[in-house]
Amino acid sequence: MTVFTTVVDVLTSGCAWRHLPQTFGVSPATAHRRFTAWTKAGLWRGLHRAVLDELGARGELDWTSAIVDAASVRAKRRVR
Repeated sequence: MTVFTTVVDVLTSGCAWRHLPQTFGVSPATAHRRFTAWTKAGLWRGLHRAVLDELGARGELDWTSAIVDAASVRAKRRVR
């Protein structure tokens, strides 16, 4: 759980992996290696889907507005 918390903190704070505070007790290399492995395994997409499914089941999703971020949606190349 410590590595997961560390990775989430880096992702939400914008901290560079190399500047990861030692107080987490996880080396920057370990945190980055786990992040990469979890990304390849589809963990983040799966967690996102699980949260959306849970909120949808509770009727707590409001689709009247949405924000698209290039970090989560691949930009299409412009065809000329």
